[in-house]
Amino acid sequence: MPFDGPLHVMPDTPDFLTRLAQNEADLRAAQTLRYQVFVKELGADGPLVDHAEGLEKDAFDPFYDHLLLIDRAGDVERVVGVYRLLRSDQAARAGRFYSEGEFDLSPLKQSGRRLLELGRSCLHPDYRGGTAMLHLWAALADYIADHQIDVLFGVASFHGTDAQALAHPLSNLHHTHLAPSDLRTRVLPGAHAQPLALLAREDVDRKRAMLETPQLIKAYLRLGGYVGDGAFIDRDFNTTDVCLILDAAKVNDKQAALFARGRGT
Repeated sequence: MPFDGPLHVMPDTPDFLTRLAQNEADLRAAQTLRYQVFVKELGADGPLVDHAEGLEKDAFDPFYDHLLLIDRAGDVERVVGVYRLLRSDQAARAGRFYSEGEFDLSPLKQSGRRLLELGRSCLHPDYRGGTAMLHLWAALADYIADHQIDVLFGVASFHGTDAQALAHPLSNLHHTHLAPSDLRTRVLPGAHAQPLALLAREDVDRKRAMLETPQLIKAYLRLGGYVGDGAFIDRDFNTTDVCLILDAAKVNDKQAALFARGRGT
């Protein structure tokens, strides 16, 4: 389903603020942006999507921290970027991590390390390609430090559910970025499960693979990220999902600077 136009025009000089959602109005603003991006732009759907109110939401939202990127320029503050964050203690209250509906997280949960699940990351289309994501990542870095997180993980998506059309990027992830065994999640067996290695290593067109890999996934890989074993075909959300894993202890100083860039502005 095509995106039918921006909610507003980005000002020449955004005035960014990042903070966690504090009330129901903040949460609705995040869900409204998620609806614009995931439902109207990318064609997602689901049992709790509220088309009448224009909200993309699910049963996990009340348990998450919702990191907001707010543009204060102009007459009205607008939420233009979001991340939702779930620590292990919050997942215990929710009953599980969201990702456990798609992947076996046993290696992560049995590691004894402090976990943080990332999800529903998106920017308003007017703010892509600039510094907006760096502001979100700077705030995320502070959150990671404040909660002494050891491992970040979450579902990351390719648009569409035709795995064969994604054979080059999926195979490239398997051959070059598969997580070590002690952190390697696995897709849950069943009709939604899809092997990543659709092509042999020598048959992968690396240039094509990188061009067809979403920018957010490439950013995580540059930070030293891995993927779990297998993909999950999410037909409700119109995506092919991989489980991305980032071991915070292995992020070197140069890579960590990507998180910190933009902090204090």
